[in-house]
Amino acid sequence: MALYAPAIANQSKLCNGSRVFPTETIIDGRRSRRRGSSFVQMASPQVSTSFGGNMAAFEEGKLERPRWVGETPLSRLVGALISFRPLFSIMKLGARQVLISTAEKTNIPWRKMTEEILDSEVYKELDSIQDSSVVYPDYYLNPFHAYDEGNLSWLAAAEAEAATMSIAKRAVPHTSSVDEAYEIVRGNWLQAIEQYYLQHSSNPMMKDILDVGCSVGVSTRFLADKFPRAKVTVSLNLLLYEVF
Repeated sequence: MALYAPAIANQSKLCNGSRVFPTETIIDGRRSRRRGSSFVQMASPQVSTSFGGNMAAFEEGKLERPRWVGETPLSRLVGALISFRPLFSIMKLGARQVLISTAEKTNIPWRKMTEEILDSEVYKELDSIQDSSVVYPDYYLNPFHAYDEGNLSWLAAAEAEAATMSIAKRAVPHTSSVDEAYEIVRGNWLQAIEQYYLQHSSNPMMKDILDVGCSVGVSTRFLADKFPRAKVTVSLNLLLYEVF
């Protein structure tokens, strides 16, 4: 998720390739590395910022949610299936194998990418930045996707970029390569951001970008490439395993 707004300070960390910074630090976006509620915050240029310009004031906008989330009969069925441990174990293994299979068939070096990260010195980075005072919400600690530990694990972080590539290829299967799939997938949301910004901002040049929930920085790099004149591309993530 990306918002054009000044960086804010809280317990989260910033993505910048191989280092992590407090949220007060501003970094160059070109060095950066990676649904639930029925509402999304939408903006109109009404509030002045500490940068001396206008920042968007926020209003609620409706989101169209998948049928399997929320309080629908289908969502309750999906929730019941996931909560049944033996079945969930089978489902998660199947889902992971589907992504790995897609990756291998489309020349995405899933295993090589994962091994390079797990064999690196990334573990030392965690020790230097981990804040023991941070209390994670319960859902951060629950099994998620194919990982028993949820996203708070090295394997989940190491596989995140390869999984993102595989998901993009599955989303646009007619494309000849991952790069082409990325062009379509990222082009859609980047264009939506640009159009919305131009429609609601009094300044035609985007000045600041905050990538909230940046994961391993894939979206951050896309934003930096799309808006090279933005002075800063900042990323924010609570999952320290993904900020390396």
